[in-house]
Amino acid sequence: MRSRSRRSVLAALAAGGGLGIAGCLGSDEAVSILAAGSLAVLVDDHLGARFESETGIACRGEYYGTNAVMRMVTDGRKYPDVVVSADAGLLRDRLYDSHTAWDISFASNVVGIAYAPDTRFGERLEAGDPWYEVAREADPGALAISDPDLDPLGYRAIHAFRLAEREHELDGFAETVTDAAYQEPEEPQLLAGVETGNRAAAVVYRNMATDHGLPFQPFPEAYDFSDPDYADRYAEVSYTTDEGYTATGRPTVYNATVLESADSPDAGREFVRFLANADETLRENGFETDGFPSTHGDVPAEVTDG
Repeated sequence: MRSRSRRSVLAALAAGGGLGIAGCLGSDEAVSILAAGSLAVLVDDHLGARFESETGIACRGEYYGTNAVMRMVTDGRKYPDVVVSADAGLLRDRLYDSHTAWDISFASNVVGIAYAPDTRFGERLEAGDPWYEVAREADPGALAISDPDLDPLGYRAIHAFRLAEREHELDGFAETVTDAAYQEPEEPQLLAGVETGNRAAAVVYRNMATDHGLPFQPFPEAYDFSDPDYADRYAEVSYTTDEGYTATGRPTVYNATVLESADSPDAGREFVRFLANADETLRENGFETDGFPSTHGDVPAEVTDG
């Protein structure tokens, strides 16, 4: 597959000085987006209104765990214009050939723990106790993770537990903490239990803690899935979902594409182009943008060439 450097992509995205096709789209145009749950606040509260103001195109977003998003598309239950994934490899594995032939990667993220500071779990973290000791000694259900069969954040939590077990020589740690954790099936609701007091903490991406105003302790780089230099280390662990997809540990990379079946493909391509240019907003909301955007596959000229 063809790949392009950050410099060449940015130059192409900036060509023409602005958004390229807004003038030929009516004010009643809308783009439907099916996206990872960790992007709900970003799109609904930060990017959507700005996109509509600049282009006249309204955003219509739905948000689920990325595994669930892929199933909805491949099973024919949802027909969005744009799909946005929290795992670039998962999108390519599931949608290439039959639904799309390209994507643009636009951000990365850090995995760690968001917590309620007025709980025993939070107090121990703030006192400097190692997170793995706090998690191992917490009451069952105190720590929440996303459902690993529906969401990359869920299997990244399990990946992190397994890598931590090796890193810190903690026999049985991953199984103990996984079994004790509450598994939330709706990723956008993962922090609701922390906010209401039903959970003490949750394994989340940094931007999710930022979205909810909660303190966040990142995992060490050796298992926070943010650093490409640790790609080989991340790849030492894997998780197989209930439908048989084996997700090997890898850096967190968000990517987006427009489906070949899109009802509004022009609007979809315009949104992907906008998202790839949104690095300042992404950084302000807890994402990593160094090294992005980058292209993969046969990206349409309308997305990259103005």
